[in-house]
Amino acid sequence: MPLNSWTSWPLREALSREGHSGTRLWLGRAARALVMGALLWSALANRTFSDLGLAAVLTGIMLGGLAFWGFFRATLAHRTWPAGGLFVLLVAGAYAFHLAGARVPAIVLWCACGISAMERLPLRLAVPGAVVSLGAYAAANNDDWVTTMATTIGMGLAGYVLRLDAQARGNAQRLLAQERAARKAEAETAALAERGRIAREIHDVLAHSLSAQLVHLEAARLQIQRSTDLEADREQILARVVAARGMAREGLDGTRQALSALRGEMAPVEDYLRHLMAATEGARLEVVGERRELAPEAGLAVRRTAQEALTNVRKHAPGARVTVRLEYADGEVELMVRNRGGRDRPGALAASGSGYGLLGMRERAELLGGTLESGPDEEGFVVRLRVPA
Repeated sequence: MPLNSWTSWPLREALSREGHSGTRLWLGRAARALVMGALLWSALANRTFSDLGLAAVLTGIMLGGLAFWGFFRATLAHRTWPAGGLFVLLVAGAYAFHLAGARVPAIVLWCACGISAMERLPLRLAVPGAVVSLGAYAAANNDDWVTTMATTIGMGLAGYVLRLDAQARGNAQRLLAQERAARKAEAETAALAERGRIAREIHDVLAHSLSAQLVHLEAARLQIQRSTDLEADREQILARVVAARGMAREGLDGTRQALSALRGEMAPVEDYLRHLMAATEGARLEVVGERRELAPEAGLAVRRTAQEALTNVRKHAPGARVTVRLEYADGEVELMVRNRGGRDRPGALAASGSGYGLLGMRERAELLGGTLESGPDEEGFVVRLRVPA
């Protein structure tokens, strides 16, 4: 037996009534009330007591009940000195009952002390306490020595069995509490992940739509500001405003698609990319490999990466030829968006947007165990996404 098992207290969960059923609690209360009633009746039925002696015995029984209650509270709080002091007081009280001729209360108190010590005290205190209290019972018992010895050992073992049962229940309660805490933490983590997912969806949809609108509105503003003949430039300005309105409508559609995606109602990736290509001048879509349904998160990553890459083309290289390539490979899907040519428009137009689009796409890919690479190549600029699928 490990040394710490002799010095350590039973678990608080083992000493408390936590986890007990209502039936067990009421049975315990009924048993304690029955024992107390039987002790009081045995004192009243003893004809050898004088009135003063009877009053003293009855008072002692009530005080013994209160002392036992205090002993239980002290052991529950793992308070060594109060628990030990009350235990000594109870054993001494039983001896006082024995000297006063109240044999039944003395025997019951000694037996209860022995069993309770084995159940609720550290073993370094429980074993000596049980030996003293049960030894006093054995010495006061009038039965033959075989019966007395068997009864004494049986009560000691019963107290230890109750201790083991309480420890097992306490361990179960502690494991249950840990499991509940783990489930709560898991639920909070899932809620945070879902919030992050919704935040990414809101950013991706709104960043694409609003930055595209900003490009057209900024172009219209510059054209109005620099124009010397607004009537002559009216058609171009109107075209920019109409394009911005179209982007607003596209943003509304994208928001609806994002809500559908969050509900798990997602259209095939190819259909979404074709819809995106239709709104981008000079864009071409290539699909390679055997087409299959993608997991929701992988599909969202492909959609949002394509959306962000095309938004960047509109902002930084308007008029460029764009090739979007979707490849279904073994265990993964790859999306490549490459633009060639186009006119650089630094300054106000290129500065529109948050600047965190590709960073957000990279974080989304890494969360899925994939990668996102972006940068210039020989023909222009390329964005390449790989995610498990």
